[in-house]
Amino acid sequence: MATKVMIQHPTSGLTRKGYFGFSWTYLFFGWWVPMFRGELGVAALHLLFTVVTLGLWQIIVAFLYNKQYMTRMLEKGYVLRDTEEAMAKARIALGIASDLA
Repeated sequence: MATKVMIQHPTSGLTRKGYFGFSWTYLFFGWWVPMFRGELGVAALHLLFTVVTLGLWQIIVAFLYNKQYMTRMLEKGYVLRDTEEAMAKARIALGIASDLA
């Protein structure tokens, strides 16, 4: 089950919800999830893979999508901004040592 953690871009102050763990949303809605999160290129690629694999892609990526999304957000400069407990769980799930901000 996906767990929510808040992330924030330190320069702009923009705050978003991030998730880690299994994505039920991706399992049921597939490539629409990255589209609604503003990742149009990722959505197009996922649509292509879903069509080519006749939906198998959607089942497999449900286990991976949230971690990939959070990794992309952290690479864009976002940092974890939540309770210490939530951030500790996120660090473990995402395989990051610490929040450097």
